[in-house]
Amino acid sequence: MPTSESPLPRPRRPTHWTRAREALREADPVLGGIIANVGRGALLHRGDPFASLARAIVGQQLSTTAAKTIWSRVETAAEGISADRLAGTDWQVLRGCGLSDRKTDYLHGLARQFAEGRIDPLAWRRMDDEAVIEDLTRLPGIGRWTAEMFLIFHLMRPDVLPLGDVGLQRALKLHYGRGEPLGPRKLVRVTEPWRPWRSVATWYLWRSLD
Repeated sequence: MPTSESPLPRPRRPTHWTRAREALREADPVLGGIIANVGRGALLHRGDPFASLARAIVGQQLSTTAAKTIWSRVETAAEGISADRLAGTDWQVLRGCGLSDRKTDYLHGLARQFAEGRIDPLAWRRMDDEAVIEDLTRLPGIGRWTAEMFLIFHLMRPDVLPLGDVGLQRALKLHYGRGEPLGPRKLVRVTEPWRPWRSVATWYLWRSLD
């Protein structure tokens, strides 16, 4: 198991990406157009479970821009992102990065659990998606959305559909709902053809908002 100070591996994209992209283009003409417009980019994985969860906590209920700004401040304040560094960073210093009191508590608590070896990230690789979500949401500060982001961005699970994500909701309204939220039946009709690549479809819909 890597230590909390292990260097991050070089970013890589999922091995299933090209296959998933082509399958989605054939299954959904609307999504096919989005994929063509977005181009050849892909989700990239950096392989550090603590950083993935910490960044997801920082990004809860924030715009992408605000989340990036605060994350950059946290990284600077802790002199790098690792469980050991964040656990050893003064609470007030983290709070001064723009985090709420609650998020500061969540980050410190998560960092301590990782630093003290009370969390085994390798166990999540052996679990199915719902089991990972159930296990992660036992940790303070981690709800279903955060767990789903972890599945997509760290474990790189191919078929996660984070319906509670604001960006995904906006993209669905824009491209499939003519500016209106999708009702349950239309939501199923739109998203079912994306299986088993709903994580990839979600990434392209996020990018369509850029």
